Amino acid sequence: MSPHPQGTAARPAAGTIDNPSARDPWTRHLPKQVQTMTPTLDTSAHAASDATTMRQNRNRDMQLLPETLARAHLQQRLHEAESERKALRVAAARRLQRRAERATLRARRALAMAVMQ
Repeated sequence: MSPHPQGTAARPAAGTIDNPSARDPWTRHLPKQVQTMTPTLDTSAHAASDATTMRQNRNRDMQLLPETLARAHLQQRLHEAESERKALRVAAARRLQRRAERATLRARRALAMAVMQ
């Protein structure tokens, strides 16, 4: 006779090699499912306190809009400045590369002239 009543599976010890505790379905915390679609508002189902709370949240969100817009504007300006700095670095690198190539050609010419004499 088994130590478990009929119809129940034997639950292995949590934290073993075969059954790590992080993957144990009995102890694992599953995240709450988020609804992807919001239901339509039914005005008869909401109490006056819900309407007040919604109004206060909307007022707070409206007060925070300028700050949110300013933060987005700042992020955009920082991104533009960084891309401009990258463009300037690329242009400087190309200038230096052309200067190095010209110096190499001058050196080759000078060496050829020295060998020819």
